[in-house]
Amino acid sequence: MGPSLALTWFAGTLELRGLDAGAAAPPGCAWDERDACHRAPASSYADLVLWARDRGLTLEDRARRYQELTQGARGLPPSRPFQSEALDAWRRARGRGVVVLPTGAGKTHVALRAIDDRRRSTLVVAPTLDLVRQWHELLRDAFGGDDDAGAIGVLGGGQHEVRPLTVSTYDSAWAHMEHLGARFGLVVFDEVHHLCAESYAQAARLCLAPYRLGLTATPERADGREALLEELVGPIVYRKEIDELEGEWLAEYDVVRLEVALSDADRVSYDAARAEYRAFVQKSGVRLSSPQGWNELVKRAARSAEGRAALAAHRRQRAIAFAAPQKLDEVERLLALHAGVRTLIFTDDNATAYAIARRFLVPVITHQTKVRERSAVLRAFSDGTLPVLATSRVLNEGVDVPDAQVAIIVSGTGSVREHVQRLGRVLRRREGKRAVLYELITAGTGEAHTSERRRDHVAYR
Repeated sequence: MGPSLALTWFAGTLELRGLDAGAAAPPGCAWDERDACHRAPASSYADLVLWARDRGLTLEDRARRYQELTQGARGLPPSRPFQSEALDAWRRARGRGVVVLPTGAGKTHVALRAIDDRRRSTLVVAPTLDLVRQWHELLRDAFGGDDDAGAIGVLGGGQHEVRPLTVSTYDSAWAHMEHLGARFGLVVFDEVHHLCAESYAQAARLCLAPYRLGLTATPERADGREALLEELVGPIVYRKEIDELEGEWLAEYDVVRLEVALSDADRVSYDAARAEYRAFVQKSGVRLSSPQGWNELVKRAARSAEGRAALAAHRRQRAIAFAAPQKLDEVERLLALHAGVRTLIFTDDNATAYAIARRFLVPVITHQTKVRERSAVLRAFSDGTLPVLATSRVLNEGVDVPDAQVAIIVSGTGSVREHVQRLGRVLRRREGKRAVLYELITAGTGEAHTSERRRDHVAYR
């Protein structure tokens, strides 16, 4: 019979007592000479428990403070085949890992099934308050008791109520995990690519939960930090891309790239601004192709009047390309072509979104739009009362958007994730539906390169 061990949790750290200093360190542990115990981050909990079990050691587990759920989910729709496959793959990975599915393919359904499968106290972490509200409704409908409204806890947006089922923003999870990290047996990270930011990654390390599920449509990040996901959540256990689900589970679609030309006056202004900006880039010696290139350029530009003027020139040339009047003329043509069809118009900035709203008398949603107004607009869009909706970036990620058939990209970043998410907004399947995404590009500008970068995905091949 081996030694009797005791495992405790305090402020995101595990203490393992009962092993001598000279004993081989368990996984993730380091010897603390001052307190005469082994220490490990809370995220090592599952490995430590399995390590003791595999060696036949007696382990007094004082660390876990989560509980089993008294009831399972109710009224969940049947799983689609690929959703069942994703859940099975996650189970085989000991309930740890990332599921990659396109926007509109039902990642949240996989999570609800996972919560029902494990039936442990669960924390769902989401990047925005809109998503927190959406998850709160989903959890309430699937797991709520008699007191449905109060059955689900919320962290964020001024609320701090912890229940066996709780949904939180990433910011609130980071702020409170050292106090709450032992209270959940399962943690679900929605839009899990956000977790790789250093502060959010620390929240995952402070969490004891032995079961972890990450959800995303595009795990890859420009900084390469998605490699952290295996440590924080687990490996990618299941992945399907848009082209694999198109037709049967997602709508068939077309992607059309349209070029517009600048006016002579705008061309002169654009070329002058770009020349000023490029001259400073060359003089600075910064390689913009490197992961930290842009941040380094901004630091150097801030040190001189010449640099600050160059950044202002960069903003001018982007504004000219992104909001060219000819683009709005093309939007007018496309709206006439698809009259009466539910259409989303995406921009990179609020100013252009509001300009579109004024010109075409359509509603607009930006980060400035109040929650009640946003809900009313989305309802009107859903029932077809207002078939056209302009937006900047707030509808890119996560928030459930009613069925649309046409997307018009007036401007955007070079992010592959953003572009795939925008395409996903029109891919909800409906009998006879064929979706179309239009991408408007100002010819002879940096937008052409931006377009090539963001189209580097199987969905556009």
